[in-house]
Amino acid sequence: MSGLLLASVTRKPRTSFTLHNSLYDHLRCQPSRQKQHGVRLKSGKPSSRKAEVVKPTAPQDSLFSRITSMATRVDYDALRAQAVETGNDEAVTVNTRGLIDKMLARYPREWSTLRELIQNAADAGASRVVIKIETSPSVRVPSPQTEDPSPRLKHVLQHHTIKRWVVENNGQRFRPEDWARLKEIANGNPDETKIGAFGVGFYSVFSISENPFVSSGSEAIEFYWKGDALFTRRFQHGVFQSTDTTFILPMRDSHIPVPHGAELFTLCQFLTRSMAFVGLESIELCIDDWRVLRLQKFMPGPVNIDIPTDINRTSSDRLMRLSKVTKDAIQLEAEWIAALQWSTNLRTDRGIAAVSESTTGKLTSLFNKWPKMLNQNIEKPEQDGKSASTDTVKNLTAVYQQKAFFHVNKAIIETSVGRDLSTEIQRARKKAPPRATTVSYLSQSYDERTASNIEKPTMASKLFESVTPTATGYIYIGFQTLQTTGLGAHLSIPALIPTVEREHIDLSSTHINTWNIGLLRAAGILARISWSSAMADFRRQESKYASISHGKAFAAKELAEIIPAASLAYETFNWKPAGPRSDVGQYIEKAFWSSSPEFEILSSRGIIPYKNVRIAPIDLSFIDELPVVPEPLLKAGLIKSLRDGGDLTEVQIEDIVWILENSKRTRTPAELQQLLVYLAGRARAKTITRADIRSVLNVAVVTDDEDESSRVIQLRQIKNHIDPNKIPPDMPLPPSTIPFKYTKTLSKFDTDALGLQELQSLDWIRWLVEDQNTSGQTAAKPNIEANPAFASSVLRILSKNWSSLSAESKAILTSLLDDRTIVPTRFGMKRPSEAYFSSVKVFDDLPIIQDLANVKEPVLAALGVRKTLEIGVVLERLMGSSSEPRGMGSRWSHVDLIKYLVSVWPDVPERDRQRLKGTPICPSEKSSGKPTDEKFQVANLYEPSDSLRRLGLPTLQWPGTYHPESKEGKLLCTLGLRDAPPYSELVQIIAAAGQSRDTSLRDYGIRYLIEHHQSKRYNESRTAEVKTPFLPVHGSEDKLSTPSECFTNERVGLLGFALLSKHLHQYAAQLGVQSDPPMERCIRRLLRKPPQSKRHAREIFAYMTSRLGLITNDHVNTLASARIVPVGMDKKPTDDDGSRLRYTTPRMCFLGDGGDFKNIFDFVDFGPEANTFLLRCGSKHEPSAAEIAHLLTQRPAKFLDELDVPKYMDILVQVAKAWDTLKSDASLVEAMRKAPFLLAAKEAASEGMKEQEDEEEGAAKTWQLAKASEIIIIGDDIINYQLFKSYVLAAPQQDETLEDFYIHLGAPTLGSLIEERQKFGEFTSDQTVALKLQSMIHERARLYLHQTPKESIRHDAKWVEKSLSIQAVRSIVVRTLLKGQNMTHTQHRTATLHREGSNKWVIYVTANYEIWDVSQVLSHLLLRRSKPGDAMMLESILRSDLRSLQRKGLNIDKILRQKEREAKIAQEMHQQQLEQEARVRRERESAQDEIERQGGLRGPDVREKDSMPGDFPGPSPGKIHDVGDEEPQNFLTDTLKKWGFDFGRKPQSALTNREAHTNGNRHAPSGDQDMGSLDPERGTHGSVPQRPPSEIPPTPQPPLQAMSPQQLQSQLQQAIRSCRPHTSSSLRSQPEAHKVEEMHTTCDVKPGMNILYAGTTSDIRVFLDEDFLASTQASGDQFIAANRDGLQHFASVLHDCATIYNVSRESVHVFYDIDSDTIAFNRANSLFFNYRVFQDEHLGMMQKGNKIKPICRWSSTMAHELSHNLEADHNVRFNYIMQNAANNGAVEAAASTNTNVKATTDITTASIESGASQGDVCGGV
Repeated sequence: MSGLLLASVTRKPRTSFTLHNSLYDHLRCQPSRQKQHGVRLKSGKPSSRKAEVVKPTAPQDSLFSRITSMATRVDYDALRAQAVETGNDEAVTVNTRGLIDKMLARYPREWSTLRELIQNAADAGASRVVIKIETSPSVRVPSPQTEDPSPRLKHVLQHHTIKRWVVENNGQRFRPEDWARLKEIANGNPDETKIGAFGVGFYSVFSISENPFVSSGSEAIEFYWKGDALFTRRFQHGVFQSTDTTFILPMRDSHIPVPHGAELFTLCQFLTRSMAFVGLESIELCIDDWRVLRLQKFMPGPVNIDIPTDINRTSSDRLMRLSKVTKDAIQLEAEWIAALQWSTNLRTDRGIAAVSESTTGKLTSLFNKWPKMLNQNIEKPEQDGKSASTDTVKNLTAVYQQKAFFHVNKAIIETSVGRDLSTEIQRARKKAPPRATTVSYLSQSYDERTASNIEKPTMASKLFESVTPTATGYIYIGFQTLQTTGLGAHLSIPALIPTVEREHIDLSSTHINTWNIGLLRAAGILARISWSSAMADFRRQESKYASISHGKAFAAKELAEIIPAASLAYETFNWKPAGPRSDVGQYIEKAFWSSSPEFEILSSRGIIPYKNVRIAPIDLSFIDELPVVPEPLLKAGLIKSLRDGGDLTEVQIEDIVWILENSKRTRTPAELQQLLVYLAGRARAKTITRADIRSVLNVAVVTDDEDESSRVIQLRQIKNHIDPNKIPPDMPLPPSTIPFKYTKTLSKFDTDALGLQELQSLDWIRWLVEDQNTSGQTAAKPNIEANPAFASSVLRILSKNWSSLSAESKAILTSLLDDRTIVPTRFGMKRPSEAYFSSVKVFDDLPIIQDLANVKEPVLAALGVRKTLEIGVVLERLMGSSSEPRGMGSRWSHVDLIKYLVSVWPDVPERDRQRLKGTPICPSEKSSGKPTDEKFQVANLYEPSDSLRRLGLPTLQWPGTYHPESKEGKLLCTLGLRDAPPYSELVQIIAAAGQSRDTSLRDYGIRYLIEHHQSKRYNESRTAEVKTPFLPVHGSEDKLSTPSECFTNERVGLLGFALLSKHLHQYAAQLGVQSDPPMERCIRRLLRKPPQSKRHAREIFAYMTSRLGLITNDHVNTLASARIVPVGMDKKPTDDDGSRLRYTTPRMCFLGDGGDFKNIFDFVDFGPEANTFLLRCGSKHEPSAAEIAHLLTQRPAKFLDELDVPKYMDILVQVAKAWDTLKSDASLVEAMRKAPFLLAAKEAASEGMKEQEDEEEGAAKTWQLAKASEIIIIGDDIINYQLFKSYVLAAPQQDETLEDFYIHLGAPTLGSLIEERQKFGEFTSDQTVALKLQSMIHERARLYLHQTPKESIRHDAKWVEKSLSIQAVRSIVVRTLLKGQNMTHTQHRTATLHREGSNKWVIYVTANYEIWDVSQVLSHLLLRRSKPGDAMMLESILRSDLRSLQRKGLNIDKILRQKEREAKIAQEMHQQQLEQEARVRRERESAQDEIERQGGLRGPDVREKDSMPGDFPGPSPGKIHDVGDEEPQNFLTDTLKKWGFDFGRKPQSALTNREAHTNGNRHAPSGDQDMGSLDPERGTHGSVPQRPPSEIPPTPQPPLQAMSPQQLQSQLQQAIRSCRPHTSSSLRSQPEAHKVEEMHTTCDVKPGMNILYAGTTSDIRVFLDEDFLASTQASGDQFIAANRDGLQHFASVLHDCATIYNVSRESVHVFYDIDSDTIAFNRANSLFFNYRVFQDEHLGMMQKGNKIKPICRWSSTMAHELSHNLEADHNVRFNYIMQNAANNGAVEAAASTNTNVKATTDITTASIESGASQGDVCGGV
């Protein structure tokens, strides 16, 4: 903006428009004589034709082929060079009309054209702009024939259409460069101080005009179109000279109506808003010859604003710095005619109305957008207080005026832009960023708003509302944008870079964003300076207010004057969210707050920093020194924002404390009352604590000057308040009690919250009688002991409150006042105990109370005022004085005294009563009945009765008959007269009589105790605590006992307890005597003194049995280990050569005669009753196995001496059978392992050992005791035992349980010490002998095992048919070695057993084998424990024919038929399973077809699937296999057939194209081979002779046996657990093949492998083919590095598959063999998978993120290899296991890949298909 000058703008002559109209018409009529100018494009060439889209030519064939032939990388530099050399140059053309239309589409707001033209005028330095709408008359409605301008104007508004727009300004005339730039698109104004930047603003005129015309000075230019190309005509016209610049815009559409009503008013509002920051002084709007609106702006000139030093002028990014800020006033004056506020919605001309309706859309596009109020009436503004409606506006040409006042703060901004940022901004704006720019802040103060008088909804207010900032202001970039500021002020930032349409701020580009944010921050700093300026204005106003000048708070009147202006300022700076981009407002607001740490606001004590100001929710005038926000400003927006943000807080307790502590004045009573109310209110609201209240009261000081005392109250001393209903306010109060006038408005809750406790009567009276003349009291309080009237008042108050006092308080008051003269009497002030009621008239000189009429009698009595004579007076005057008292007769006796006391007892004080009890006032009676001279206390005497006299107790002397129920008797009882001796005293009387042998007194005392047991409450006495013996004992009348030491059961004497005298047994309950002593005492006596004889023991144990129910487990634990049972006689010499009993514990003795164990264990028998007690204490009828075992380990030789060998053997068997119980005792097991207590035998006898004839063998055996580790278990290894029996200490062979017992204790088996080495000759060429023997074994094994218990069978007949084969060799030599003895034995055999795999066994026989040798090795294989008889029976079965066996009793037919039935059942079950699977498959196929027909999820179609690499061609999909075949018929096998893998008929090429399984390394050199040891449990060592595949006879296989799901799952888990890692660095094997019987012509081929360890990737070991490494000369590390990505993908798949089957990852390996078709193989339970197959088929899928199919394929492959852990050959059983494993894996694969339920079937199919062809390419086991 250029400088704005204050000037007066006069009305423009109408001839101005005529001049330009003539010029325009003159130029329009001479188009052919003007030079044509095309719109220049960037190429600088004019465009004379329509823009064309040039289609790119196809690339040359050679280039195309070169590009497509590149494998991995394209050389783009070479490609570009070739394109430059061989390509054709073609220009890029532009559709000018389309380009302009697209640019105009970015201008969405109204009046875009006028905005651009006004902005251009401002950039040209114009001060005046005139806008004229020239109209065309209606062709249907004639103009009114009248001279009155109002009807003619109304006709124009209603019926004319717009002909052209004419915009004129008086700015600088166009320069040559301006004319040139006018013809160029996107070439903006290079002047960095101008707003125009993009060079597209002028072209907004094409939104309304096809042929705009521009005239400036003596030159003019016209734009016109040829097709879509834009051209210009420019010339010099010397005819018309003008200093103005004029834009003439003929309407493209001639039917657009003249704007009126809301449309016209909106246009006027836009023009008014344009005056805010644009550097113009005047804008006029005319319709034809009528000037509708004139706007003028006056500015007196700027003045400098002092920038506070605490404000940081530089933005946080250091880009902007405010160097200077000025303030200027703005007076905006508007002048308009009445037509502006007139509107109509009805056009009388029907045709015009139709045209208007049809052109509404065109009018909308006139300036790109009419406002939404297009078809609505604006609210009619008032004129002179009346509504200017259509009916009331008569003269449309009437002129109205209005002024509005504003102020603008302008900051000069110095920019500091780096080179990079400057370059980017210049690239975006086409000009460099300015070194200096401005930011302006426009707002309205309260005075300016009041002077404007636009608060009411008038025409002026509607007109100026767009420029008046209210709730929020806008950002102006020359003109108003859509972006709000967030505060109630407009901000003009001309250097901001907007978007192309100039409606929004560009914050998307990085560098533009940096520049714009810097300007926004500068605007925030200007806003902060503007706030400080406003506060400075308020501070200048403070000087005229007296209160602030004298350091006080604002007075109410003063505050009322300044509040309106402050409210407006606060609302102006009330930050709200900006829009549409909220971050714009945030940048401004953040700079506003961060530019200075100080922020001043208006408070009750003037303008001060907000940190020192508080919010007072209520009137807190008692601390008027504290600056608070004035109450009218609490709802102001800024205050609310500061409060919500926590920057402005309410008055805190700390603030109040600080003011009260540092103030120089004390509070007034009214202020104190207000303070207490405030504290109580906050306490009720729970916003302060008791400690907060106390902190305030501790510093508060009040001057109570409402009375003459002028007392100063320090609230820190105040602790109490009074209840006026209890203590009158006019009574003297302690200094710690606050006067009632301050608390009379407070509730009890309030006083409690303030920590004030109610002053209690007790505390008040204590202060009255104790604290005389307390410091701080201005006047002495009345003396209650010297002032009768004051004492009477206090007693009346006490009497009133007496009932509300607690008993404790009453007692304290009584004690407090007891010794003080507080009672007024007729003889003066007396103590309460010295004063008497008026009813006491015994003597005339008694001090009787007076002036206490309103004091309650019970209160005085409680204080001690007497209703009776004082007991001392009575005793002195009536009993103790020698002279006769006045008015009395002879002296009173104790009887007279008792009778007097009876009459006055209720009134006798408690103190006198206690004195009477402690005074000896009564005599006792002598034996003659007369009183004694000595007086006794009544409590030391007994009632005068004969029973008490007989006991020798002192009784009261009472003349006549004594009646305990009389008044005198009751009083004497109250004074303590006894009616019976206490229990302890009575016991002492009885005991003394017993000791003095006064049996008469003793017996009477006992009888008295029994007779009065209930009446005298002797039953409540604790007889067990009596320590004095007083009861006679049976057997000795002179001996006495306590109740707890004697009993009534005569059997207690056995244990030494005393027995109560029998004549008292019936009174045992009254005497407290029990029948039996407690069980604990009995047990202690028994332990201390065990029975002295067996008879004594029988009696004691029988007594204990009678009380068996009282014996607890704790008692049993004590007795069980106590030596209390006498057993036998120990012959031990003593001094008198006598003998004594031996004692043992109940737990270690047994009941009965003992039998064979009587000399080993302690057996006793005390009779049934006594034995019951011992059984309870742990005795048993016989020893347990554990006890026997313990004793055997300790004394085995004694056992063997007492027992013979058979009995000792029986004992060992009993112990062995209890092993399951004994093994839990670790110490016992350890002792048995170390002790030599086990029987063992040797064939040769040794000296000193027992010899016994062996019943079975007939040979002499020598038995001896030995440790378990020294004994050998023969078991079923009889043959080897016969070889080494002279060197073996053998365990008994009679019982298997005993053998197991020996094994548990560490005895080794003979088999574990035997090592056999077998040597075989070569295979015989004729295997007929072996085949016949094999057939016979298969047949006879079932006969042999038919009647054998299942638990004794190791392998059944089915296993024999499956896993046992017979091979014939030329010779067999077995060398047997006994370990540890270095003994060997070599022999030739005709048959031996050899293990060949996990479940394969072979019996090698010679041509002339012996049936006995075959029977021996076969019986070991079939039975768990084979005995010689078993081998002989098997030999008999093998030797005999079937007829002979049938004659011997074997049911041959039944056994063989059972075999057939089992085979038939298995086949039927298998057939049912196949049919079920076929049915399921058909259902799945039907469901899949239905899904495909409905467009659902399509699974993989196996019929159309391409063959896998290396796969075999299969039969036609339509071929159906015969269900009757033996091969499996189910979903799996059907799918496998589709892949060309037919279990029944493999292609002949299988052996040439594929390799099959191998079972370990079968290669061995010819000749005899040294074999390892043989045992069915241990397996064999070594290898067997090799045979070419053609010589291998077909292995007979049993039919497939159906398995339950549990059995199948168990076997699969076994296969998984048996997997193990291959730890060797190489793997080599030879190829091998053999025929599979059940597969007809198929051979099971097992390829050879020669692979070496290469390295590890992803925790999987990788092996490479040795030939591959040799041919490529590459190392393993190089191979892994080159294939790292693929190997990691493969490892990921294998890890997932291993997770599916729960296989250990260490057992999974990867190998790479480029020549082999083997997909995977299983070697010694280690799984190997070929990376080459994965690389060819699945690596591409994995790299594309498709993991489902690879997982399905390789999970099926892993299932295949796992099945080889159970079955080595590809037979029917293998297929059955594999298909179930694959199905289980498919379900898990579906879950692991997150496949939905519908896709599960497809995944299962893919999983099975993926392993279909692997039977031919599997490397075996």
